[in-house]
Amino acid sequence: MGSRAMKHRTGRGNMQMCEALEGTAEGANARIWLNRPARMNALSTQVLEDLAQAAHWFDSQPAVRVVIVAGRGRAFSAGADLQGFPSLEDGDLRAAADAGRRMADALENMQALAIAAVHGWCVGGGLVVAAACDLRLASDTARFSIPEVDLGIPLAWGGIPRLVREIGPALTKELVITCREFGPEEARSAGFLNRVVAEAELESAALALAESIAAKPAIPVFATKRHTNAVTAGMVGIDRAWSDADSLVGALLDAECNAAREAYIKSRVG
Repeated sequence: MGSRAMKHRTGRGNMQMCEALEGTAEGANARIWLNRPARMNALSTQVLEDLAQAAHWFDSQPAVRVVIVAGRGRAFSAGADLQGFPSLEDGDLRAAADAGRRMADALENMQALAIAAVHGWCVGGGLVVAAACDLRLASDTARFSIPEVDLGIPLAWGGIPRLVREIGPALTKELVITCREFGPEEARSAGFLNRVVAEAELESAALALAESIAAKPAIPVFATKRHTNAVTAGMVGIDRAWSDADSLVGALLDAECNAAREAYIKSRVG
């Protein structure tokens, strides 16, 4: 990871990641925090690339068995960073548009079990980050939305197959097309969340779950993760999500989609 490489300072303590990510490791348990609280942890292309590299880095740390993914500040993630959205000025537009898929694949394929601890807003691409984790907890005050269609773009980054896998095709179509907000209880009853807890208990609940998993034999835990992922990948075809970048690029070049995106941003700013 070059100058952004994560390094163990000690066997227990902080890891130096990068400006937008923060993490700690203590024995078998590790943490990743999205660390752009002023931007509600919006996901720029660089953050997506750093998340993918963080997941790959954990694969080189055999002692780490569980990684909790959470957000600093008042949100898990506000989704794609519209200020750093892929544009025609990018040297490789398709590669920038594909960064989210590579991030989600890296998190999902990580050897360690990933637990998303969601609080505040979990929007669009932030929801894809959570969907790429193996288990998901949320506070009872969390809020979810998938506004991509209102932004004039398709839900990319492998988000569609992951949502179909977790909540089924009909609800995926409804939530993605209508862009309506929904709460944690609906997300839990739909199968997206494993558990909803009081906001004050979210961190302790995530840590308790991580510790209970880390205490189990590593081989059968990893085998269960890989077996489940293999079965569901055959059902929903996550491998086909490589073409998401092409749909996203097409929307970025479309006049109607651009007008919709400008109107959406103007409505939020105004």
